[in-house]
Amino acid sequence: MSLEKVRKAARDAKAQYLDLKFCDLVGLWHHITLPVDAINAELFRTGVGVDGSSLPGFSSIERGDMILLPVADTVFVDPFFDRPTVSMLGDIMDASDKISPYSRNPRRVAAASEKYLSKALPATQAIFGPEFEFYIFDKVNFHQGPESAFYDLDSTEAAWAASQDDENLGYKIPYKRGYHVGPPMDRTYNLRSEISWMLSQVGVKLKYHHHEVGGGGQHEIETGFNSLLAMADQSMLVKYFVKNQSFKMQKSATFMPKPLFNEPGSGLHCHQYLADKNGSIFYDAKGRARFSKVGLYYIGGILEHVDSILAFSNPSTNSFKRLVPGFEAPVAGTYSVGNRTACIRIPGYQRDKKTMRFEFRPPDGTMNPYLAFAAMLMAGIDGIKNKIDPGLPLDKNLDTLPEEEFAKIHQLPTSLNKALNALESDHDYLLAGGVFTEDLLENWIKIKRNEVSNIRVRPTPYEFELYYDI
Repeated sequence: MSLEKVRKAARDAKAQYLDLKFCDLVGLWHHITLPVDAINAELFRTGVGVDGSSLPGFSSIERGDMILLPVADTVFVDPFFDRPTVSMLGDIMDASDKISPYSRNPRRVAAASEKYLSKALPATQAIFGPEFEFYIFDKVNFHQGPESAFYDLDSTEAAWAASQDDENLGYKIPYKRGYHVGPPMDRTYNLRSEISWMLSQVGVKLKYHHHEVGGGGQHEIETGFNSLLAMADQSMLVKYFVKNQSFKMQKSATFMPKPLFNEPGSGLHCHQYLADKNGSIFYDAKGRARFSKVGLYYIGGILEHVDSILAFSNPSTNSFKRLVPGFEAPVAGTYSVGNRTACIRIPGYQRDKKTMRFEFRPPDGTMNPYLAFAAMLMAGIDGIKNKIDPGLPLDKNLDTLPEEEFAKIHQLPTSLNKALNALESDHDYLLAGGVFTEDLLENWIKIKRNEVSNIRVRPTPYEFELYYDI
């Protein structure tokens, strides 16, 4: 998109401000707001100065000065500002010598993975389509201090709210009975529709939305497919719109994988395939599970490196409270057709060979999508290059598999610490083509080890229940 098209977007919106948004290493958006007349050629040449030392995982204080360079084709009208505002996403650039790509900029990693694919398989694109699961609560309070720790969540549609709901109109959703439930039990239908419509206005196509299994306010919005970098950008937009429109309606949305004990967790399942001009190259009518050899090798690469991928696709301690048996969450490194307990599910209902794909089920919304999508793609390419055969699909319910049979299957990491251990020992495939760097990996592991340590040293309320009277 040209400078003039950005100016036209601002004129059409009668914008007074330009908001530049950028992603830190862990996957959080930050922003800086400029007057609209800052939209000029100089902005796209020299960018805006930012302090990288104040951003998680970025530069140290003695090398803090960095450049935020806006990306013109990401412009959109931002509906959450009182004053008319257009927004653009930006790349963090290194300004130590001349303006150049910064190795720890997540968008750089995603873009580099696409370039690496184009060299490995010319004229081929990586196509992604995530499923965004999240909870919407009517009340959220939490605190952690030396003398107390608590969280207190509430949802008016949940069965547990029946006794204290001032509304007193019934229509509560029983435990684990929320899947595709209809109004009036589905109280958030209009909010999901509004969010989905708003997303469509900024180019994020809707596949569908619905209430999810969790009776305490769990929902899903599934978007259409897009190329890897564009889908990572759109993933950030989805979270931004879901959180801010919910907040505007005096509700609170979270993509936390397991906010409620013993209720279903929220994932971010990633449908993906490689495509040329004719569509998916994963399809073969005579192949195993109707997958081509290339597609099977890609799956083989994912399963070969799955433990280290989880360090990016499930990068929180809370992630592994979701990956437990009994909640349709994968706990073993398998693939299957139509089996939702498998790590990789080939949808049994798909009929369009042009979009022949699989769904990688472990990921959740605590991921940085730029890094997680890139890690999946790099593992898949490694599988293709090394012709890694994933073996036969396992079409059994892993939740009910006999213990001795289950023990023979590769088990996914059960903690963030174990996933980080796997990343330390298995990351060469990520370094290929300079997509990830040793520097980025070291900083990622350092940040995440610190999170593990901070959780490890804090007592929990359940520990008081177990041990206080011993």
